[in-house]
Amino acid sequence: MKRLVLLLLVMGIAVTLFAQTLPVPQFASGSWSFGLDGRLYQNDANARLAKVNAQIPQNGAMEYVFNARYEGGAEDGHGGFGIHVFADTAFNGASWGVGRSYLFWLNYDENPIAGSGIPRGLSAQVYRSISNSQMVLEASIDMNEWMPLLLFVTQDLTRSLNIILKVYPNGEVRIYDPTGGDEYLYFFVEQPITQGGWVSLRTNGMKMSFGF
Repeated sequence: MKRLVLLLLVMGIAVTLFAQTLPVPQFASGSWSFGLDGRLYQNDANARLAKVNAQIPQNGAMEYVFNARYEGGAEDGHGGFGIHVFADTAFNGASWGVGRSYLFWLNYDENPIAGSGIPRGLSAQVYRSISNSQMVLEASIDMNEWMPLLLFVTQDLTRSLNIILKVYPNGEVRIYDPTGGDEYLYFFVEQPITQGGWVSLRTNGMKMSFGF
């Protein structure tokens, strides 16, 4: 996963996360720093709950477009990254959840815990965060047909994985094919969240960098 540029389209206006006009990102857990190239790096491959928060208003239909750069650490057969959206609060420390929010997660696990509902290999999860310590798994999707793309971006660190995610007030979620932009996944989540004040990026067990 390479080069992460995260854009929020709020009321039809594109806003870049962590842009100078927005609040300074809050490094909550993990080892975060800005590189000389202007990118934001999470440098600790062992951090399981690495997280950075940004205070950004969100309301109604939202579109999140980003690409992520893999920097290493998944050689042990496990790693993941994702984004909390519509969060009503943020905790500046290690936490499993982020207030009341959705977490959209891309996961790679060669040996997932039995009974966890997580497929072996590449998968995507949608969690509904209830609090900083409690989340509910809403959906878990086998993504192994995208494995060639994952290998493409992890073996060549100049490559990017692009993601387009759209979330609607009725709970509708659309995720688009990173290779062509066509709709790939379409589903509904229970108990839709329609507004929030925070976004959190997070990683689990690998290094990532994010650019804007």
